[in-house]
Amino acid sequence: MGIVYINGDFVPTESAKVSVYDRGLLYGDGVFEGIRAYNGRVFKLDEHIDRLYESAHSILIKIPMSKEEFKETLAETIRRNGLRDAYIRPIVTRGVKGLGINPWDAMSPTVIIIADKITLYSSKMYEDGITAVCASTMRNNPNACNPQIKSLNYLNSAMAKYEAYLAGADEAIFLNPQGYVVEAAVDNIFIYTKQGELVTPPTYLGALRGITRDTVIEIARAKGIPVKEEPFTRHDLYNAVESFLTGTAAEVIPLVKVDGRVIGDGRPGKITREIMMAYRELTQNSGYPVY
Repeated sequence: MGIVYINGDFVPTESAKVSVYDRGLLYGDGVFEGIRAYNGRVFKLDEHIDRLYESAHSILIKIPMSKEEFKETLAETIRRNGLRDAYIRPIVTRGVKGLGINPWDAMSPTVIIIADKITLYSSKMYEDGITAVCASTMRNNPNACNPQIKSLNYLNSAMAKYEAYLAGADEAIFLNPQGYVVEAAVDNIFIYTKQGELVTPPTYLGALRGITRDTVIEIARAKGIPVKEEPFTRHDLYNAVESFLTGTAAEVIPLVKVDGRVIGDGRPGKITREIMMAYRELTQNSGYPVY
């Protein structure tokens, strides 16, 4: 079994427990990050830790560790699990208190770091692409809970993902109430248009400003590919030349069919493959050293 960090202690996975009164369990009152390590280095660690602390600050949780302490504790969790390639899940909840919604009643945050492995999609899916449906479940209104806060309440995404499962698709695409494409259930989305532009929805529609998303934008611009952050509809998605999803766990994965409509020629396109290769190369050669 693995080793999990909880509130200052490294404990075996089977002994890693939190109170049933923890507000993360009772109310989804907490924040998290999904982070990857490749070849003994944690990819984009500074960006992930900055986002974790920003999320916590926005919901008035003070993480009881400095960022440098958090990064080293995260690296130590990876070392204790003997991993070189890993998926890391740091979690910070408001902490433990009795029943009742008042957030100021919690005394001390709960800090958890899990380091393990993850596989969202098979290698064949990366080679052939995945399918999606546009979910009837809409993305949460960003005025209700800002999407830049990676909170522990992912029910919106889970319900959309279930729609995809019931429809026999691999992924769900969120729309907003105006009918614009926002993002996938847990990933950002890009289309490559007939005008030779890479387009991704702006975050004000309700999309997370994904770290993989930003990395892909940097890669594309370095290759001379025009990139725009602007709204687009299902019609634009159906008629794109190429499409792909991005996320820390998913990395870059081709999207070849949506709502039964084939995207492009139904195969991962040239631009998608170039970005996939460049992203994989970058992950293998940069990051925060663990060992």
